[in-house]
Amino acid sequence: MTSSGATAQLQVPDDLGSGRGPDFLEAYLARSLGELVVMRRDIHAHPELARTESATTALILRTLRAAGITGRPLPGGTGVVAELGRGDRVIALRADIDALPLRETSGLPFTSTVPGVCHACGHDIHTTALIGAAQALATADNLPGRVRLIFQPAEEVMPGGSHDVIASGALNGVEQIFSIHCDPRLEVGRVGLRIGPITSTSDVVEIELTGPGGHTARPHLTADLIYALGVVITGLPALLTRRMNPRSVPVMVWGNVHSGVAANAIPETGVLRGTLRLMDRAGWDQAEGLVRELIADLLAPTKAGFVLNYLRGVPPVDNDPDCTEILRLAVGGAAGLEHTAVAEQSTGAEDFAIYLDHVPGALARVGVWDGVSPQVDLHSGAFRADERALPVAVRLLVHTALEALDAPRP
Repeated sequence: MTSSGATAQLQVPDDLGSGRGPDFLEAYLARSLGELVVMRRDIHAHPELARTESATTALILRTLRAAGITGRPLPGGTGVVAELGRGDRVIALRADIDALPLRETSGLPFTSTVPGVCHACGHDIHTTALIGAAQALATADNLPGRVRLIFQPAEEVMPGGSHDVIASGALNGVEQIFSIHCDPRLEVGRVGLRIGPITSTSDVVEIELTGPGGHTARPHLTADLIYALGVVITGLPALLTRRMNPRSVPVMVWGNVHSGVAANAIPETGVLRGTLRLMDRAGWDQAEGLVRELIADLLAPTKAGFVLNYLRGVPPVDNDPDCTEILRLAVGGAAGLEHTAVAEQSTGAEDFAIYLDHVPGALARVGVWDGVSPQVDLHSGAFRADERALPVAVRLLVHTALEALDAPRP
């Protein structure tokens, strides 16, 4: 991975906050925005899957070093932790760096060069914006504290790279942590904020059903496994909505079912896989036990046996009120308060939530829709991010760091 190529030219309209100080930040963007765009395109063209982000890690370390910032890779070899500034106060800024196992269909001139892998969730924007914020902050005369930079690997898998970051000690001494995420439903220049849960949980549910098998002419002499699978497929999502608090809003969706090979033979095994998403922590804490109970109740009349493999994922990202206020002030300083939007709670999950079990923090949604093209959701091979979001994200991260370090201690 290299950052070669002609420097990209990018015009930043005034209504996206162009020219809003501090002076060191505006001087940095005037000097380096084109190079950031080239870097983002390089990262986009060379995506790497979870825990294999070696070239991206090397690029981050090399770029930070050129700015006078010493970073270290995480023990697993991918991901970077670095720090700048002085003082006894420490706040953290986090970006995720991995890509998805999807074929890119965006048609961009810098489309993925890796078959079946692409940055369809905007992590290339997140990574580049944090690099830019770090480079800008490194030019500040006197930071009022320390800013820890966390470039996290493996956000798109479970268990996610946040566990690796925390195990490495990267949160030690951190008072607050902040992150951004691309939002293709928000027009570029706008930033979505929300106090409380801004994402949902995400657990993986795998159920293996078993029975003696038999002839389809005599289902009464065996356990009709395909029928049992259908009972669970339709019954479990419905019962969860009746047994859980409606505020949890359980979303149980199946993504894979497999059983049998012959039309006239009842199979002996079947496998069902899906995800369960919930909108609050209380529902997440009760979900596994309730799922097991409901599956047993549903299958009892069918005489099919089952084994449940329940992979507990992440809780909701629960934005701390004080940290969300810091983000709001940062948007005001970076672009003007008129650029804030109320973010809806997403049914998607984000392992930034794991950090919030250890320190208070908040996540902001940065608009990347150009306002003209059809809106394409995250995790689609056709996803595109308007590059005008880059300077917005850099400004937001820099202002967030300054606001957090200037705020009263939490």
